Amino acid sequence: MFQAPLYLEPLPGSSEEIAQFHKLQRRLAPMYQHAFDDRRAPRTVVVVPSLTLDPHELAKISGIHHYEERMLCLLMLLQYPRTHIIYVTSHPLHQDIIDYYLHLLPGIPSHHAKNRLTLLTCYDSSIKPLTQKMLERPRLLQRIRDITVVPEDSHITCFNTTALERTLSVQLGLPLYACDPDLCYLGSKSDGRRIFREAGILHPDGFEDLRDQEDIVQALTDLKLKQPELRKAVVKLNESFSGEGNAVFSFMGAPKAPKQVLANWVHKELPQRLKFEAKGETWETYLQKFKSMQGIVEAWIDGDNKKSPSVQCRINPLKEVEVLSTHDQILGGPSGQIFLGCSFPAADAYRKPIQTDGHAIGQVLAKYGALGRFAVDYISVQEEDQWKHYAIEINLRKGGTTFPYLMLEFLLNGKFDIETGLYLTRNKQPRYYYASDNLQNLAYQGLTPDDLIDIMVYNNLHYHSANQQGVVFHLMGALSEFGKFGVVCIGDTPAKAYQLYKETEQTLTREMSAPRSRQID
Repeated sequence: MFQAPLYLEPLPGSSEEIAQFHKLQRRLAPMYQHAFDDRRAPRTVVVVPSLTLDPHELAKISGIHHYEERMLCLLMLLQYPRTHIIYVTSHPLHQDIIDYYLHLLPGIPSHHAKNRLTLLTCYDSSIKPLTQKMLERPRLLQRIRDITVVPEDSHITCFNTTALERTLSVQLGLPLYACDPDLCYLGSKSDGRRIFREAGILHPDGFEDLRDQEDIVQALTDLKLKQPELRKAVVKLNESFSGEGNAVFSFMGAPKAPKQVLANWVHKELPQRLKFEAKGETWETYLQKFKSMQGIVEAWIDGDNKKSPSVQCRINPLKEVEVLSTHDQILGGPSGQIFLGCSFPAADAYRKPIQTDGHAIGQVLAKYGALGRFAVDYISVQEEDQWKHYAIEINLRKGGTTFPYLMLEFLLNGKFDIETGLYLTRNKQPRYYYASDNLQNLAYQGLTPDDLIDIMVYNNLHYHSANQQGVVFHLMGALSEFGKFGVVCIGDTPAKAYQLYKETEQTLTREMSAPRSRQID
């Protein structure tokens, strides 16, 4: 049986491929200058929502194969009348979900937008990254090439970049608006700590570039000797995400003894005491991943009033650093390290300092050649009337805070005010949101996207373009099977945004516990 070749020339990872990739990337700067902000410019945006990450880490996330839907917010680009979007997925998206996003488009008839949208699928639900599935289908790649309008003003956007995305860029002949895969190490936990030091940003005491159990033991021992009152420390995999690769070690009962005695105690206690954020993780499996990914150990930050804000920035093709937004993250898990959602913007008390820090970190990243969106996460503690911010992680990719903010931008078409850190409508009115991609309840299983929209419209919770407030949904494909979906609750005050979130929860709980039929006149 004939089998199509996996790749076309040049070979993946070859010097020829890398040279072609860099040549394509040089298109971005002139494109950014003359086409990105021109609503009428013809272009194609190829959206590849591949989570090209460790499949075993991804498997810990409920309904992960539906997370390709998170980038559907980019369908809002269809409000630009000559923009064509090619959106690729592993398996087909339900038409009701697509219609929902097209209905949200401000100022454009949905029929007009639909004519400029091409949905392509690999019909492949395996755990392989979507990008790999695309590369295994040369006819699919040819179809994308055939329907791309004005290639010189078109580009690929993706969730994160690896060598696979570089190969895809070269095979399609389109630049990648994202970081060069050869620079993605800058977003690892170890290199993040080095970036913080270079930028002069406060971060937890700790050690990076750890390779194995002995390195972990040595780091925990040295950290405790350096900070005798330290209660806990955090062990992190270099390439983990959403806090799923973190584990906490308690020093309770540690001997106040010479270094070797303490090291022996840590070595003995480590397999039993290390508490993992991810469900089902064991010491044996975690250690195996640590040896593969390497990682860090850093001090646990204590505080009576502790928050976890983040700042989102972008390095554009002109190497300029732009601060885009700030958030307070909503965290869960055994020790509160797993990302569940966020509220925009971060609190007034510390919004400006983390914006300043984010810009400084972005300048260091730009110096090394980084490109595209990134976010910096913090642990912030209040000491009397001051806040102290510890930078803990750089996400050199899109993330959980990216998509709700993009939805706000596209729906409101307003402006982020760097001075206040607020997002303002065209009428200069602030808007806030409370967002989550983890609104989950087993009682929601069996609901279809159409059911969800029907319930929200009936209860007047859906987004209203007239007052630019209400609830926007995503991840609806995960609803029926996993009882899980996402929301962006937009209000004119932080309290209103949170109220919309609670009303959504309460309404669904009520509807599912006492369903009733409704007659449409």
